[in-house]
Amino acid sequence: MIQPIKIETPFNDAIVLSLKAGDIVSISGVIYTARDAAHKRLCALIAEGKPLPLELSGQVIYFSGPSPAAPGHPVGSAGPTTSYRMDAYSPILIRKAGLKGMIGKGNRSIEVIEAMKECKCVYFAATGGAGALLSKCITASETVCYEDLGAEAIHRFTVKDFPAITAIDCYGNNLYALKP
Repeated sequence: MIQPIKIETPFNDAIVLSLKAGDIVSISGVIYTARDAAHKRLCALIAEGKPLPLELSGQVIYFSGPSPAAPGHPVGSAGPTTSYRMDAYSPILIRKAGLKGMIGKGNRSIEVIEAMKECKCVYFAATGGAGALLSKCITASETVCYEDLGAEAIHRFTVKDFPAITAIDCYGNNLYALKP
């Protein structure tokens, strides 16, 4: 069995530069959830020159809208959502806020990949349909901002050995673009 590469957040350039498309990773530390509505608000603040409600430099955003937690659990099901819905916003967060990692499912646009190459950022794929399983890697959850968005609010997850695959590395190598 392949042993995953253990990485911890927040990321620095050395971590991002060491990852290659196809690497299986195990992420521990803090990651933030955000979907398109939250991304839109963050980018509006950047455009207005206003401070963000959280520090994104070196951080990882997980494209997920977790379901409510059952009693005694930090979170309910927390699977990845389709990443292309964030493609209009990701380059801004990478270039202007220092975002270093993203977790979701599906391919990314050329604009996102160019920003990733330019600013040393990495994109991970998480297994779609496995939200209940992935939630077992989340040891703590708190709502950071945009509570009015419900499940799409920004949450701060503490994760331990969260499994993912490096889908697109900071060099532009892309598992989705490989031909069998």
